[in-house]
Amino acid sequence: MGARIGVALMAVLLALYIWLAGGRAVALLTAGIDLGQPIPVVMGVAMLVLPAIGVWALGRELWFGWRADRLAKRLGEEGLLPSEDVRLTPSGRVARADADALFPSYREAVETEPDDWRAWFRLSVVYDAAGDRRRAREAARTAIRLEKTAG
Repeated sequence: MGARIGVALMAVLLALYIWLAGGRAVALLTAGIDLGQPIPVVMGVAMLVLPAIGVWALGRELWFGWRADRLAKRLGEEGLLPSEDVRLTPSGRVARADADALFPSYREAVETEPDDWRAWFRLSVVYDAAGDRRRAREAARTAIRLEKTAG
């Protein structure tokens, strides 16, 4: 639940930034047009690009999070989420040695069934537990794509 609150807070802050930056960009554009000066117009257009990128990035991340959460709930209902007993560090993360020990079986499952979204999502969970966010996101994206094509 804490992660959802953090995401909501960041989304609200980014939306506020987008709104403020967009408002300043429009003000700069209109002032430049009214005064017949090209520099404020160019700056206003450039400032509109940043909020557009922000909207795209926010939408993309929220969409990814929603789809990954949906797959996690589905796997949880099926009882297929990784559930091995592992040691935790004082910060609450899975001990690296325990996470490394889990990789071979989950990697093998993906190699055996490369079109199985469940295997890919379980691999993403293990990567995330080990703190490898980049690979966890890649595996989760693969799982989302495969689940979508599986229907």
